[in-house]
Amino acid sequence: MTVERYIRVLAGLFIMVSLALGVEASPLFVSPWFLAFTAFVGLNLFQFGFTNFCPLALILKNLGVPESKLACDK
Repeated sequence: MTVERYIRVLAGLFIMVSLALGVEASPLFVSPWFLAFTAFVGLNLFQFGFTNFCPLALILKNLGVPESKLACDK
C-alpha cells in the first residue's frame, strides 16, 4: 500500500471510531467531544486536497511507506 492509500484508510477509520464514540445513539458512546476529532480529520483532509500537505503523510514516509506504486518497483 502507498502513503495516499494509508491516509484514506486511517482517515476513514478515525472518522468511524470518533462517530461511534461521539454520537449519543451509539452503543459505544463516551462523549460528544469525540465529534470534534471527526471535524479535525475532515478539516485536515480538506486542506490536504488544496495544499497537498498532510502530517500523517510525513509520519508514514519516515516509517518507510512507499509514496507511489513506482517506488515499490525500485
